[in-house]
Amino acid sequence: MAINRREAREAVFGLLFETEFRTEEAREEIYATSLADREIEENDYIRGTYFGVCEHLDEIDELINKHSRGWKTTRISRVSRSLLRLCVYEMLYCDDIPCNVSLNEAIELCKTFDDENARPFVNGVLNSIKNEIVGAQNG
Repeated sequence: MAINRREAREAVFGLLFETEFRTEEAREEIYATSLADREIEENDYIRGTYFGVCEHLDEIDELINKHSRGWKTTRISRVSRSLLRLCVYEMLYCDDIPCNVSLNEAIELCKTFDDENARPFVNGVLNSIKNEIVGAQNG
């Protein structure tokens, strides 16, 4: 049975979060064992987004750092950091997903997996990044 985009997004979030703890392992290994352990089927969105975030991590973190007003990604919780990275990747590289959809989905994941107090921070950072991206596209 195929999974929907929301489920796929949650799987990518889980992979990114898990990667935070398995820093010595190759991304391919993390991907393969995580999908097997969670019984997640191979999916183009999951594969492309997970490896895309990993490939563009420096650029993504630079944007997060720029818009998080004094908070470096190293000080942001692993859950929030994983959510931010996923959403920023989607806003930058997934042309088939409107920025507002990516942002709303990130906030839904935040409500489910992060501390209640993290939501305004994550929302503020993502809105600021979205405004920069949209401004650059329209500029």
